[in-house]
Amino acid sequence: MSVIAPKFRLGYLIKGITDNIFWIIVLMTLIGIPVVQIVLIYIDFPVIDGEIWNPFRVFDAMTHPERALPLVKNFMQTDLFKIVAFPGFGFAALIAAAVIFVERKMLAKLQLRVGPFYCGKVEGILQLMGDGLKLISKEIIIPAKADKPIFWAVPVLFAATAGAFVALIPVAPGWVVADIDLGLLAVFAVIGFFPIITVLAGWSSNSKFPFIGGIRALYQMVSFEIPLILSLLGIVMLTGTLNLSEIVESQVNFPWIIFMPIGAIVFFICILAELERIPFDLPEAESEIVAGWLTELSGMMYGLVQLGSYLKLYAFAGLFVVLFLGGWNGPWVFPIEPIAEVITDGIVIMPDALVIKDIPGLPLFAGEMINGTIWFVLKTAAVIFFILLPRGVFPRVRIDLLLKIGWYKLIVLAFVNIFIALALVYSGIIGPGGIM
Repeated sequence: MSVIAPKFRLGYLIKGITDNIFWIIVLMTLIGIPVVQIVLIYIDFPVIDGEIWNPFRVFDAMTHPERALPLVKNFMQTDLFKIVAFPGFGFAALIAAAVIFVERKMLAKLQLRVGPFYCGKVEGILQLMGDGLKLISKEIIIPAKADKPIFWAVPVLFAATAGAFVALIPVAPGWVVADIDLGLLAVFAVIGFFPIITVLAGWSSNSKFPFIGGIRALYQMVSFEIPLILSLLGIVMLTGTLNLSEIVESQVNFPWIIFMPIGAIVFFICILAELERIPFDLPEAESEIVAGWLTELSGMMYGLVQLGSYLKLYAFAGLFVVLFLGGWNGPWVFPIEPIAEVITDGIVIMPDALVIKDIPGLPLFAGEMINGTIWFVLKTAAVIFFILLPRGVFPRVRIDLLLKIGWYKLIVLAFVNIFIALALVYSGIIGPGGIM
């Protein structure tokens, strides 16, 4: 019995599109606009340039975008914008999505494969969207004897901890979600939650392979967190601060990797172990324990863990850039010039405000943000590339060798790095009162 496929009719397609457009307009007119007006009534609006904004003026600005620029600029300085959009979750999630796609295509090229290809006409560019829709629509299966409250909480805790890590990374001058004096100490505190969450994931599933993966992750992370922390003490000694923004500002003339190459190498190896990347992917060894502590996770629970993993990758790469590569420091991408000379009592005063040539109306602080973001993203992309590369060229190491690397070799190198930092400080080359 043969089945005849229905013929394509252009008229049906056009009718379906027009019907959808019609109902969208109707719903927006009858429901969307009234809801927006009601919400605007209960929002407290700021006073911008001495003018009081109200719901009616905001609604008018929504229909005339050029009138909304003052409100947009004010909103960009709020904590909500920094947390949700830039440099917080939205910015990090966008980079994480790009990293997932680039990693799959890069590994395919290294292994003489095609990689994502069919989903999207350009090199499978829509594969990530397809995978996301698949994870959202898939059923979430909970093991019968699992500790359900903890099992449900693990993906959320993992993604939230990764988000907290992202909040500590400064992207440009003044653009950081949580700019605290003990920023580096806060990083260590946040990183310390990942082993706990991993063990909880393995234990709460009440399954053999996740529990083995969780124990492996605990051993691995504890073994490498100590040399990771010790590798950064040299930079703290040279800068005399734990504030990540101040550490970036201390690298205006040169990055710390020039004087702390051993610390950078130790920190980079520890990053691979903390991210459970090859050759340190023992907690998720597919050929041995299925997927380790991720085995029983399904649907969007697995998707949240993957999102948290790539947010964590971005945060670690950004932290490496902040500590060793000068952060946002770099040559100006756009040439700048003063707005005008101000003459007061015969004295020429150059104003603080500068503008970028060929971009009128863009003041210095906006130029610094753009320039700093460009350099930060370029450096972070380079570090992420070197984090992804071992997955395509290195085999997995044995668990005993992994522990020996962390407990013996990297700790010794971390102490060597500390001694170098002490020598630089006490010799008067770098540090308070140093010649550099």
